[in-house]
Amino acid sequence: MSTATATTTPVRLPGANAAVLKSEVRLFLREPGALFGIAVFPPVLLVILGCIPAFREADSGPDGLRLIDAYVPVTVLLPLIVAGLQAMAPVIAGYRERGILRRMSATPVRPPALLGAQMAIHGVAALLSSLLSLAIGRLAFDVRLPQQAFGYLLALVLSVVVALALGALVAARARTQKVAGAIGSAVFFPSMFCAGVWLPVQSMPDGLARVVECTPFGAASQAMSEAAAGDRPGWIHLGVLVLWAVALSGAAARWFRWE
Repeated sequence: MSTATATTTPVRLPGANAAVLKSEVRLFLREPGALFGIAVFPPVLLVILGCIPAFREADSGPDGLRLIDAYVPVTVLLPLIVAGLQAMAPVIAGYRERGILRRMSATPVRPPALLGAQMAIHGVAALLSSLLSLAIGRLAFDVRLPQQAFGYLLALVLSVVVALALGALVAARARTQKVAGAIGSAVFFPSMFCAGVWLPVQSMPDGLARVVECTPFGAASQAMSEAAAGDRPGWIHLGVLVLWAVALSGAAARWFRWE
């Protein structure tokens, strides 16, 4: 008599991914720190800057712009940086540290579903915050909406991809949630500088500006500024964003571990 050994593999339920997404959305909404950093901090920063009279004076910024005009792209980029480095990376590293990703491997839901949900949630939240900054700039401080809408949207989408890929890379290399938070903070402040938080890229000395434009958020800031003024974003700046997106995504995929 011969015996047959059957091997079973977990069946993926049609609604499993949707259930994971709903669960992660509920958990995200219960995190006041993440919500503040992504949705509140950048628009509030824009309001504070806009209330400074010098920021609203004509020709106070680079290229004859007002300073408040130059800072809108900065506050558009900020939620992307916060979402990737300060919010998403520690959450994913924490899931790995607590064995949640490993345990999910034995269920109908695969770990990539959770990772995809995290990236979708933080990406959408960052985009909504960016749109809010654009709306506040227009309604409160008469900042013109981007004159080259397609170019601006393209630069914004590439910036979201870069920010999430950077967060995924931090999560891939961090062994624990605390380490992810520490690495994220170490990368966060240079990223803010390159985005122009302390000094718009257009106002930096030429040598420093050229170096900053080689970073993802420096290139993003320049591309958005060009599109906002009605010009097509430079292919060099868009190319820098694409190269960073590919490099960071590849590195994150190469080094990511589920357990």
